[in-house]
Amino acid sequence: MTARSEGPGVRRETLTRREAAVGLAALGGAAAAQSAGAQGERVRLAFIGVGNRGSQLLSSALRHPWTEVAALCDVYEPYLARAIEKLGKRVPSFMDFRKVLDRNDVDAVVIATPDHWHALQTVMACDAGKDVYVEKPLAITIHEGRRMVEAARRTKRIVQVGLQRRSSRLYAELGDAVRGGLIGKVTLAQCHRITNMAPKGIGRTPDGPPPEGLNWDMWLGPRPARPFNANIAPYKFRWWKAYSSQVGNWGVHYFDALRWVLAESGPVSVSAHGGRYAVDDDRDIPDTMEAILEFASGRLLTFGQYEASGIPALRSGEVEMRGTLGTIYAGSSGYEVVADRPGQFQEWKPALETRTVSRKDGNLDDLHMANFLECVKSRRTPACDVEEGHLSTVFAHLANIALATRSRIEWDMANERITNNRAANALLHYRYRAPWKLG
Repeated sequence: MTARSEGPGVRRETLTRREAAVGLAALGGAAAAQSAGAQGERVRLAFIGVGNRGSQLLSSALRHPWTEVAALCDVYEPYLARAIEKLGKRVPSFMDFRKVLDRNDVDAVVIATPDHWHALQTVMACDAGKDVYVEKPLAITIHEGRRMVEAARRTKRIVQVGLQRRSSRLYAELGDAVRGGLIGKVTLAQCHRITNMAPKGIGRTPDGPPPEGLNWDMWLGPRPARPFNANIAPYKFRWWKAYSSQVGNWGVHYFDALRWVLAESGPVSVSAHGGRYAVDDDRDIPDTMEAILEFASGRLLTFGQYEASGIPALRSGEVEMRGTLGTIYAGSSGYEVVADRPGQFQEWKPALETRTVSRKDGNLDDLHMANFLECVKSRRTPACDVEEGHLSTVFAHLANIALATRSRIEWDMANERITNNRAANALLHYRYRAPWKLG
C-alpha cells in the first residue's frame, strides 16, 4: 500500500482555474447532500484522528443523517474513548490507521491527525480506494502536497481539503464582486494570526514518559525519533516546525480565501522576517513574523503572525483587500466596503459608498462536510479539491522556507521549484523515518 519516495521538484500538471465551479459546488453542497442521503445509502465514514479537530468534524458529520460512522482511529486511547461516548455506541476502533484502510466497510476517511501525517494517510487511503476529507494544512511540505494531488488523480478519488471558507456563500459573493471590479485594481491583501501569548506562551516542560494510552512512536510517524514532551502532544504541536506552524495552521485559511477571491494561482516571489522576540517558551517557531508574497498580476499579499500582541490589525473582519477605488474588510459575519478618495495630485469622484453587508453562512464545518458527502455520492469535484488545497498551502510553505533561509525566494510555479536558492530548494521535502515511505 506504500510506494517509493522521490525527491522534491516533481513537475506539476497544467493548471485550470475553477472559480465558478468551486463556488457553485460550495453553494449547492448542503442541499444536494441532503437529497443524496434521502435517495441512496449512507456514506460509511472512518475517522482517523479524533482529538481536538477530529472531534469537531465527527460532531459535524453526525449532524448529517446520511452518515454512518464505520470505524475510529487514534494513537491516544482517551480520544478514542471520548469519540465512542459521543457516538453512543461501539464501533471498530484502532490505533493503527492501516487497519482502517484495510476494511471493506469504509467508503471514505476523515483525516484530522497532526499535519506531518496528512500526506502519508491521504495517499495510502486513495490507494486503498477510499475517498478523503483531510484537514488543513494539506501537507507539511510542497513535495507531499503534489504527491497527494497525483494520488487523487491516479486513483480517481474525491479528496476534500478542510478549508471551509470554500463552502461560504459570503466569500463566493465577494469573489464575484471583487473580480468584477467593485474596488478597482487590488494591489494589496492582508491577513493575520493575532494572540498575545507573552510572556510564557506554551510554557516550558521537560521531556518525560508519554502518558498512558499514547503510542508516541506512532504519533511521530515519519518524523525523527525523539523523547516525548507534553508541550508537543497531544495538542501543542502547532508551535513546533517539525510538525506544523502557525502560518500553516491559520495563514492557509486566509491564503485560500484570498487566492479564491482574487483569482490567483501562486506567487512569483516570497520573503519573510521574524523570530522569537518576546515569548519565553519551548516553541521553535516565531512569536512574531511578517511574510510578503508577490504576484505576477501586480499585487502583494502579507501575512502577520503576532503572538506577542493581541490588538486587532484590521479595521474589521479577518482579511483586507485594498483596491484603487476602495478597501474591503471581510469576516465570518459579512464584509465592509470603505470608499476611497482622491490622493495626491489626483482629481476624481469616489465611485463607491461606504457600507456594511451582513451575511452569515451558518456552520461552515457542516456545509463543507455536506459538500464532501454529496461529492462522494455524485463524484463531482468538491468545494476545496486537493489541487486547490495544495496551491493555497504552498503559500504557507514558501513563507516558512523564506524565513528559514533568510532570503527572498523566486518561485517557479509550473515546476514547483525555487529558482534562486539551492538551500531553499532543499526544504521542499525531508527524508522520512523508516519504515514510512510516500506513495
